[in-house]
Amino acid sequence: MDAVIGASEASSGLAGSFGLEHFGACDFNDKRLTARAVLTADALMKHPAGTLPAKLPRAQLLGFYDFANNPKVSHDNVLAGHVQRTREQMCGTPGVKLIIHDTTEADFSGLDIADLGPIGNGNCRGLLLHNVLAFDLERGEVIGLLGQFVHRRRKVPKGESSQAKRAHPERESRLWIRGAEAVGQVPVGEVWVNLNDRGGDGFENLEKQQSFGQCFCVRSKSNRRVQVRDKAGRMVWRKLHNWARRLPTLARKTVKVSANTAQPEREAAVRIAAGAVRVPAPHSKRGEHGDQPLDLWVVHVREEDPPANTERLEWFILTNVPTEKKEQALERVGWYEKRPMIEEYHKAQKTGCAMESPQFTTRHALEVTVAMLSVVAVLLLRLRDLSRRPDADTTAATEVIDADYVEVLSLWRLREAKPAWSIKEFLYALARLGGHLGRRGDRLPGWLVLWRGWMELQRMVEGARLTRKKTCG
Repeated sequence: MDAVIGASEASSGLAGSFGLEHFGACDFNDKRLTARAVLTADALMKHPAGTLPAKLPRAQLLGFYDFANNPKVSHDNVLAGHVQRTREQMCGTPGVKLIIHDTTEADFSGLDIADLGPIGNGNCRGLLLHNVLAFDLERGEVIGLLGQFVHRRRKVPKGESSQAKRAHPERESRLWIRGAEAVGQVPVGEVWVNLNDRGGDGFENLEKQQSFGQCFCVRSKSNRRVQVRDKAGRMVWRKLHNWARRLPTLARKTVKVSANTAQPEREAAVRIAAGAVRVPAPHSKRGEHGDQPLDLWVVHVREEDPPANTERLEWFILTNVPTEKKEQALERVGWYEKRPMIEEYHKAQKTGCAMESPQFTTRHALEVTVAMLSVVAVLLLRLRDLSRRPDADTTAATEVIDADYVEVLSLWRLREAKPAWSIKEFLYALARLGGHLGRRGDRLPGWLVLWRGWMELQRMVEGARLTRKKTCG
């Protein structure tokens, strides 16, 4: 059962605390440190935006500074309780779980910390964060992080051999392997599907995922040589992308294309094809892997008539899940369409939780703060997901939102308390508070507008509680 969003020790007891739910299982060998993690998380959940002094009252801020610099506390053990909770929630519930892997850059150029690496074009300094985010496909909800790895990009010396690069412990491509290891062995009866963009298209990564019994959909980056069966049933060598483009069409559908600096968000009509391929291990090793080939399928997705001056959408998706029929191909594409969720998560980390704003002088304290804020960022995405749940119209908002929040928001919106409001009614009112106009042609509210409403609602609820306390006193 999820923690009630908005609940805290002060409002409904520890049983409903966001901090206790996500950080109460952390083991620092000191109960006081666990209590500090819980208290801080509850405060951050209420005020995710801005700098740490803006998020935390002075006493809590000083306590968190001590916590973040404590040698018993680390990035990994701060995140451990949340990761354990995510894994528990993934097991025993019906449907496919998608696990989205990706790396983002965290810019800390303004900090006087020696242990940072080059990012961007090399003129900025910061860290890489490799996130492993779990998503419940049936419920349409982010579950949480299964892992997060902080990495400093190293400067590769001139003339370093390929063998030395491959063996180096700080090789950046190891992040994808660590992500697969974080997922681990898939429990019997569960379907967990890793989604990787082109950065994860390495034989080493594909082999590692296969060894754990994990399913995957990985976007191919290279037109590598593969083996396929010809019409006579013989195995012949072909170029992967060239061969996939000639496969017969299995299905057509419309997919959403995310906005970027070059184009706005749009929808693309695509044709879908699929076929079985055998991917050989590279002769010249790229990473640490065996010599046996992988029997996979490629799913080709290509926009048939792109708008003028627009880059054509084209995906080559490698998967180890059998894909031969129309329904199977449509399902694989549907899985991969969820991959942009991780980009929304990165925005929630940086914009929603101001992950790059802390001012520390040590990488240790910085990593601890990143871990806590990354869990709060999950909450921001969950606010959006709740409004899109299949049962959002029929489930009472108070099942997942603290009752005080429902009462205050309904009083603001309708001038009367509505304790029976549904999840959808609550979140659409929250979006209106955040500036969403709710017109007929408007898109569903995203996490950013819900976050703005959430920030405003925090102040309203705190004011109502203070008034109630004064009246009762």
